[in-house]
Amino acid sequence: MLAVENATVCFGEHAALDDVDLTVNDHELVAVLGPSGSGKSTLLRAIAGLEPLDHGTVRWDGEDLARVPPHRRSFGLMFQDYALFPHKDVARNVAFGLRMQHRPDAEVRRRVNEVLALVDLEGFDERSVTTLSGGEQQRVALARAVAPEPRLLMLDEPLGALDRTLRDRLTQELRELLRRLGMTAIYVTHDHAEARALGDRLVVMRAGRIEQVGPPEEVVAYPVNDFVAEFVGGGTPPDR
Repeated sequence: MLAVENATVCFGEHAALDDVDLTVNDHELVAVLGPSGSGKSTLLRAIAGLEPLDHGTVRWDGEDLARVPPHRRSFGLMFQDYALFPHKDVARNVAFGLRMQHRPDAEVRRRVNEVLALVDLEGFDERSVTTLSGGEQQRVALARAVAPEPRLLMLDEPLGALDRTLRDRLTQELRELLRRLGMTAIYVTHDHAEARALGDRLVVMRAGRIEQVGPPEEVVAYPVNDFVAEFVGGGTPPDR
C-alpha cells in the first residue's frame, strides 16, 4: 500500500535520507531501527509530508503524494512526548482529530467511546491527562492517533522517554493493542529489543540508508554486515 522510492532529503550538504526504498503492506507493522542520526525520523516525516523530498516519491496505492498536504494524507502520528493537550480531558484529547474532520457530535462521542474501550480506558473520559500514569498517557495518545481511522499509523519513539522496566512492559501492551487494531503501521525506535518484539519486519538504518530489511528472526540470525550484527545483537555476518 505504501511505496517509498529513491527518497532523498538533504540538509545543506548532508543527506539525512539517501536514496531510500521501502514498501509497507496492508496490516503490516514495520519497525524502523537505527541509532541517532540514522535518518529514521526523517523517513517518517517524509512519509507524513512534514519533510519535503529533494528526490524520489512517496506513493499510496500507486498515487504520488507529492502534492497532497499532510492533513489530507489520512496518516496518523504518535510522538515520543505524546503531545497531549494538558488543558483538555481524555475525551477531548481523543476527539481532536475527529473534530478536525468536522464529524457530527454524535459520531464523535461514539468513536471516542469505541477507541477508549479498545485501549482499555473506559470511564476515563473526564479525567485530566495530567493525572494519568505514563502508560495511560501512552494509550490516550494512541487512541487519539487511531480515532480518525488513519490508513497508516506512524509512531516515532513512543517509548523513548521511559525507563527500561516500564518500556519493556509497555512494549508488550503496545504490541497487543496494535495487533488488536489490525492497522498498517511504521514504528520508529533505536531500541533493538523493542523493534524485534513489535515488528513483522525490521528495517535497519545507518547514515540515511537502509542496511537490511527482513523478518526479525532473519535479520538477527543472518545480519548482512558487522553494523547490523552489533546493532541488533544478532549472529555473525556472512563475510566472517
